[in-house]
Amino acid sequence: MLPREELIKGSRHAEALSTLIDHAEQALRTWEPVWSDFVAPELREEAEQRLGTLTELQLNADGGWPQAERTRLLFRRAELSDAAESPPTAALIGLMVIGNFLFDPADPSDVRQGLQAAGMDPAAIGDIWMRGDRGAQAVISAEGAERWQNSPAQVRTVPVQLELLPLEQLQWPASRSPRQLSSVEASLRLDAVASAGLGVSRSRMADLIRSGAVRVNWQTVTTPSRELSRGDRVRLDGRGELEILEIQPTKRERWRLVMERR
Repeated sequence: MLPREELIKGSRHAEALSTLIDHAEQALRTWEPVWSDFVAPELREEAEQRLGTLTELQLNADGGWPQAERTRLLFRRAELSDAAESPPTAALIGLMVIGNFLFDPADPSDVRQGLQAAGMDPAAIGDIWMRGDRGAQAVISAEGAERWQNSPAQVRTVPVQLELLPLEQLQWPASRSPRQLSSVEASLRLDAVASAGLGVSRSRMADLIRSGAVRVNWQTVTTPSRELSRGDRVRLDGRGELEILEIQPTKRERWRLVMERR
């Protein structure tokens, strides 16, 4: 048995982490690999920090593409892994969400809500990205996915059709390489800094923050006026993460920021 209390102590996601520990113990006990459902990036990070250091356990993540934010975690005994081989891949499949969003634009969080309203298990939904005004694409768990083939749903006010397709036929989002950028802002407000760093208009960013789509240091923040500090990490689903590396005051009572987007 793993030292559960020690592993969970101080966790921000104790209940979800406990479930992952159950998976790890099952893998160690049965000598069979165990896959989790999709987990959010903050839970993955915590699991890697807390469980990834156990010598008897190997932990891998798979979200369908190299820069996936939401991933499924693979637990297996370290003795069963071969350094010369790639770890197994998760059972995943692509999903097309087809609709006309010309007059009612949506973002990935809207699509996720629509899929859940249609009855899809939130834990079966991985990354979602928009394809202009034509709809969206997503990665979902392959188990039981056939029920969604040609299934109707609704995203915001837009009726959509769901179609399954192999992962290799998805049109993946543009790959993001970590890059540094600088900006001079009149304030350290979340909406201003995130707008500059993530390439979203300030009014749209404020709306996204109020809707709960933006997290700071993994915590959902709904106040656009929240001030940021050095080291803060801002995440917006579908847009990646922004880390505040430096903050310096200028002579004109503004703020010069150095940030890294990834």
